[in-house]
Amino acid sequence: MTLVANSRQAEAWNGPVGAHWATHQDRYDAMLAGVNDALFGAAAVAPGDRVLDVGCGAGATTRIAARLAAPGHAVGVDISAPLLERARASTAAEGVANAAYECADAQVHPFPAGGYDLVVSRGGVMFFEDHAAAFRNLARALRPGGRLVFVCPQPPGPHSPEARTLALFARLVDEEPGPDAVAARTAMASLSDPDRVREVLAGYEEVTVEPVTVEAVWGRDVPDAVEFLLSRYPGGALPAGRLAELEAALGPYATATGVRMRAGVWLVTAVRP
Repeated sequence: MTLVANSRQAEAWNGPVGAHWATHQDRYDAMLAGVNDALFGAAAVAPGDRVLDVGCGAGATTRIAARLAAPGHAVGVDISAPLLERARASTAAEGVANAAYECADAQVHPFPAGGYDLVVSRGGVMFFEDHAAAFRNLARALRPGGRLVFVCPQPPGPHSPEARTLALFARLVDEEPGPDAVAARTAMASLSDPDRVREVLAGYEEVTVEPVTVEAVWGRDVPDAVEFLLSRYPGGALPAGRLAELEAALGPYATATGVRMRAGVWLVTAVRP
């Protein structure tokens, strides 16, 4: 049975937001590859582990976990049907036999008690409506001594490359954020305060919140990065002058391996008593 506690997020991730992520799965996976390195470096998945991937999206992290855990297995859970469809298709295409997916809200889903050795999340835990209740539910899913490892954004600050670029983009397209965008931005900041993270993890032991700097890849080159940004805009095009301004803003971040912007994240680890 699928239970959904947060209808706003469920609506967004089964609507335009989820459809965009599913359509541009490869771009988002490339953007977040550096986050994967930090997450799985801390997770230290061992052969035979049973791994739960919360907010698995299109399944990139679930497949990494499954490969590391073999002959164990990984289960990805998400509320977005479009993303899970992509996850299952990609998993079958790559021949990852020890990964499975469930469409459910991890905040309230009745996971098997003690059914997992490790819970990981590449940011999906940000979107819970009640974080304390969600982490209690995930603790029940962990065996005693099982570990929780997740990544969430640090406050970007108004002068960070990503914040400046997105603010410029919003101005150039005259974008008025809709309710889904506002809800997403609010959720993105929900665990940006380390004290808040420790508060919602009450009941866990050995809680650590460490700052990590990663590089997000926005595109192969400047035109590709601009195309990706415009794909998030319903208008789909910009006048020549505005387009040139956006290209100029991205130019300083172009490298031989893509348009890269540094971003800060929190790497959080905890243990179920």
